[in-house]
Order: sequence, then structure tokens, then C-alpha cells
Amino acid sequence: MEAAINTVEQLFNQHAFAVALIVIAAYIARKLALAVASRVIQRTVGHDRTLTQAAEDKREKTLIDIIGTALRVGIWVIAGMMLLEEFGVNIAPLLAGAGVIGIALGFGAQSLVKDALTGLFIIFENQYRVGDVVQINSEVAGVVEKITLRETVLRDLDGMVHHIPNGYVQVATNMTMQFSNVNIDIGVSYSADIDHVEKVINDVGDAMAHDKKWRDAIIEAPAFLRVDSFADSAVVIKILGKTTADQRWAVAGEFRRRLKAAFDKNGVEIPFPQLVVHGNSTNTK
Repeated sequence: MEAAINTVEQLFNQHAFAVALIVIAAYIARKLALAVASRVIQRTVGHDRTLTQAAEDKREKTLIDIIGTALRVGIWVIAGMMLLEEFGVNIAPLLAGAGVIGIALGFGAQSLVKDALTGLFIIFENQYRVGDVVQINSEVAGVVEKITLRETVLRDLDGMVHHIPNGYVQVATNMTMQFSNVNIDIGVSYSADIDHVEKVINDVGDAMAHDKKWRDAIIEAPAFLRVDSFADSAVVIKILGKTTADQRWAVAGEFRRRLKAAFDKNGVEIPFPQLVVHGNSTNTK
């Protein structure tokens, strides 16, 4: 027992300075690396005027935490290897074994790595945020409830929650970034006076834009844009307006309601498909 204690004391006396130096160096390196990473991220991530300061700080903090964790792990792993080598442990087999394990894990976790890298870019590039309404790959749409390095979580209008691996995201359509458009196509009868129709549409849009309940949601009042096409039974009118980011659907719904009432009041017909059958009668003896 006494011999073992003497051996430990001898090892401590021989390596105490080197161990302390490695630990202190690792600690300082971690602090410096985190400081440099924070400065680089703050300078690299451009200011987005569509975000509040709190939202920008949150995005930067997320990136700093992700990169900081990777730096901390890397630095302490290197420090651990140096400590083992200081005590005479041959780390070459450990490195070789770690390499083989790393390759095996790499083949088995390719999708996980892809998810993490894609998630990092989604956050870094500010493609979408929690609370945005997005459509993923023209397949699934909903409100973003959560974003991690591995997945994006959406909730659709039916209340269903969709967990989408970030590596699966190829096209992300953000429908609430900065502003949204009210884009409505409506058909009127071929007998309608288009100038009169234009005035009715614009009056409805102006009235809604000055309504105390809706004015804060409307950036540009919905208005007549053009005659968009000639359909089988209607002249199709394009109506366009601009709203705040998350009010597109509410404004469009209220505008349609008001427009229907205005059309009814002004005698503007919204036609429905009709089939006209022409027949010939032949007198036979």
C-alpha cells in the first residue's frame, strides 16, 4: 500500500507541472476560441432589418452555442490526448481505433450529419424562424413551431404536427418573411362594365385600409391590377395588395367578404359556369 502511494506521489511530482500547463492552456484556448467564434459570427451574420434586435440576438446566440460546443469538445479531446501521452500512454492505437470507429459511425450517421449541416445553414442564413409560415418542398405547409439542428417542426391548419429532417429540406418557401401579398383572382360577367368594376374593387380596398380594425395589417390596399384572362364564362380580374407578414390570409378573407357585398350592392355579377344547349327541330311527315 505504501509503495503504491509512493508511486502516485512520484508520478504527481514528475508530471504536475505539465498537467497543470496542459489544463490551463486548454482552458485559455477554449476561452479564446469562443471569443473569436463569437466575434466572427457577429460580424458575418448580416443585420436583417426584418428582425427585432431580440430575434437577431437569439439567432446569433444559437449559432455561437452550436459552434462553441464543437470547439469545446475538440479542445478538451486534444487536451485529454496530451495528458495521456504525458503519462506514457501510447495514443497511436487509440487514434487508430477512434478513426475506425469514426468511419463506421460516419457511414451509419450520414443522414444525421446532413441534417445537422443543413440545420446550421437554415439558422445561419435566416431562411425561416419560429412563428413563420413556410412550405417545405411544395409538400407540407404550416407554422414553424421548432427548429433544431436535426429537424424542423411544422403545425398545419388541421393541427397536425410534421417533423421534417433538415436534410430533407430542398425548397423552403417562407410565406411570412418581411411582408405578404393579397393575390386574388375573381371572375365577373362579360356584360360587366370593367371601369365600374375597377372602381368598386378600389373603393372596397381603400375603405378597408382606413378601417381602424385593419389599417395596421395593410401596407398597400388591395386594388384592381389588370384584366388577367378571359375564361369560359367570366372575365378574370387580378387584385393585388400588400400586408404585414402574418396577416395575408385574414386580410384576404375580409376583403372577399366585403367585395361580395359591394358587388351585390352595385349589380356586379360573379358568374358561374353555364352550359347552353342549342337544338334543331325538324318537321317530318
